[in-house]
Amino acid sequence: MSSRKGQRDAARVVREHLAREKRRKRTLWTSVGAVAVLVIAGLIGWSVWAGQRSDEFTTPKGASDASTGIVIGSGAVTIDLYEDYLCPACKQFQQLSGGTINQLVSEGKARVVFHPVAYLDRLSTTGYSTRASAASGCAADGGKFKEFTDALFERQPPEGSAGLSNQELIDIGAGVGLNRDDFGSCVSDGRYKPWTEHVTEDASRAGVTGTPTVKVNGKDVEDRSPDGIRAAVEAAGR
Repeated sequence: MSSRKGQRDAARVVREHLAREKRRKRTLWTSVGAVAVLVIAGLIGWSVWAGQRSDEFTTPKGASDASTGIVIGSGAVTIDLYEDYLCPACKQFQQLSGGTINQLVSEGKARVVFHPVAYLDRLSTTGYSTRASAASGCAADGGKFKEFTDALFERQPPEGSAGLSNQELIDIGAGVGLNRDDFGSCVSDGRYKPWTEHVTEDASRAGVTGTPTVKVNGKDVEDRSPDGIRAAVEAAGR
């Protein structure tokens, strides 16, 4: 009798073990399936998002073919200029070498593609770099990109501040001859913020890690002095 009871107990233990193992495997495969569904859903979502991004921005007037900057001039040599409106070194560069670049354009020796990147949003409390860049797209629509850019650097706010307000950006635009209503509506709506993101991402892909960055016919210019830039343009034009 004792032997039969022991056999039944042993059989019960085996059955319970097999049941537990079956439940464990079911739980495991359920978890694996759930993770797989999440991964697939994530990949699909990312693919849809990535596929839509290229169509999610409006390009300002006067932009380059790749929509990564505003073109000034029509010379044979291309100067790619990457600047952030909040960057103090960019303001200094404009003060030092901006006149030389203007001369090269007016002499017909160079065309400038100005890329208004937004690398320094973290150094303002209102995403000023993005707002200023987007506003420059609005200024391009009104044919005053260069004038607006010069005025922004003249009025550059300090890093760590709120930056200029949208109303101040609108006042600056009106001050350089832009239609206040049209320009103001564009700035207030943030029409070119997605374009700014496109410009900034393209700059990063191109290896631009800081501002100002100057390239002449695709090559980095280390000497960003007036003489250095003129020499680089003349060498590229030979």
